[in-house]
Formats: sequence, C-alpha cells, structure tokens
Amino acid sequence: MSVTEEFALSEEERALLPTDEEVERYARDGWYLTRKLFTDEEVDELTAASERFYAGERSRALPVRPPRLAYWEPADGPVQRHNDYIHYESDGIARILRKPILGAVAARLARAAEIRIFQSTLIYKPPIAGEPSNLVPWHFDRHYWQSCSSEDMLTAFIPFHDCGVEMGTITMVDGSHRWEEIGADDSTTRHFAERDNNDLERMLERNAAYNHAEVRKVPMLIPKGHMSFHHCRTYHGSGANVSGRPRRAISFHLQPGANEYRAFHLTNGDVVTYNHDVLVRRTDDGRPDYADPEFCPVLWRNA
Repeated sequence: MSVTEEFALSEEERALLPTDEEVERYARDGWYLTRKLFTDEEVDELTAASERFYAGERSRALPVRPPRLAYWEPADGPVQRHNDYIHYESDGIARILRKPILGAVAARLARAAEIRIFQSTLIYKPPIAGEPSNLVPWHFDRHYWQSCSSEDMLTAFIPFHDCGVEMGTITMVDGSHRWEEIGADDSTTRHFAERDNNDLERMLERNAAYNHAEVRKVPMLIPKGHMSFHHCRTYHGSGANVSGRPRRAISFHLQPGANEYRAFHLTNGDVVTYNHDVLVRRTDDGRPDYADPEFCPVLWRNA
C-alpha cells in the first residue's frame, strides 16, 4: 500500500524519528525518550482544550458508558483525574494527538507497518503532595490488554509542560519488559486502581528476583513538546506531585496494525472484557473490532 499524503513526513520530521540504534535500545530497555515532536503552541493547545473539556465541552459523547470507564467529574473533588477516550470526545485534543510524526515514531519502535490508537486517557495530577490517588503503583499495561493478540503494544506519555521528578513524572523499571513473568493470576487483569498497591510492589520484587534482575527505576525527565514511549510489558509507575502546580498529561495507548481481539478466559471460565467491547463495531465473525476507525483510527501506515 502506498503512503498517502496523510501519512507523509517532511524532511524535518524524518530527522525526529528514532535511529536504528535507538530502536535497538528501546528493544533492550523497554522505553524511549523522543525528540521534540510537538511545538510549544501545540502543547499549549492541549492544555487549553483540556481546560475546556473539564469545563464541560465535548465534541461528542460516548454512545454508551463502558463498565470500567475512568471518568473524573467535578463532584469527585481534588483527586488525580483520569478521563478515558479523550481522543474521541475532544476534537481539539485529537487533532494534535493524530499528528503523523507521533504514529511514525511508534511504528519505528514497534517495528510495525501500521499504528492505530487503542486508548487515550487525559490525566491531571493535582499539586497535593499527600493525595493518595497521586501515587501510581508499579504495573504493566499488558495485564489489562489480555483481550488483545499483540505483544508489541506501546504507550506514549505526553506531558503538557516540562515534567520531572518533583511533578511525579512517569518512571520506568529498566528492561523489565524482557522478564519472564511469575505469579500472574486472574487478579492481574484488573486495573491497578482496583488492586492493592503493596501487592503490586511485591509482585515487582518477586518477578525481579526470579529473573535475577536489578530493579532499576528510571524517572522520565521530559521537556515540553517531548514524550516518552514504553513497551506494554514494561513496569512503570509514578510518585507524588510536590511541585506546586498540576501535572497535566495524556497517556496514549497504541496498537500495531496486526492487533486484534482474542478471547482470553479466566480460571472460572469468564472471558476478559475491555471497555472497547461495548463500543466498537463487530468483525464478520462477531468479535469486537479493534480496527474500528471511529474509536481506533489509524495514526500511521508505512509504504
């Protein structure tokens, strides 16, 4: 398939792509810090569009409310805010997230010919040092994506400002995506917000010990307009925001073009479900279609 104008990059943008050495380093480390992919004006528009969203502006609303939807509302108070499907409900945010260079970087890292959106979450971590919801425990995203066939999904963490340790930036456990996993059970398919933080900490330590690996925690120091990527099996988390100003970001989950729905059974026979399963169209054989362009549009397609 030829590259359409929609998926073309300028010479300046091609210079922003990961080098072969950086792609190899991502395969080794499980994370990658980009060059400056967004202009300051684009990042400022993300902030402005998010404020309009928090004030009630919607380009469209989800047709139904999935059972495990993360969706902060003003009545929830000054906790960490998570709002799923921001790429669907806010055209102002979606326009910037769908900038081709972002998808092209993801395609290079995942070594995929096509990248589609899987999910997006708008995040606001309030400047309250002792707020319990600000602490994100160690976890990896693949646990929650058992209904997906791909082992190469990845996430871009996109802050709306310079983001460092004092803001509670995302922190990776170096190389953990290459560990052989032990101790997984039905509970690991639940989101970290539904699990005990201490259990998650112990799970990280047990898996590191089993793999004779050091738990090397690497905070992502991300300048404005840059972002981090991490592999779907990379352990990550984040700490308190002690900066005095809110930490604003989007967690942008991406899928290679080959990803599709698969039935994943728990030990009691139940099938794991993802929020998409009540939203997306169906394939010819009746499965949820994770290539539905309404909710999972293509970000990038190679020649």
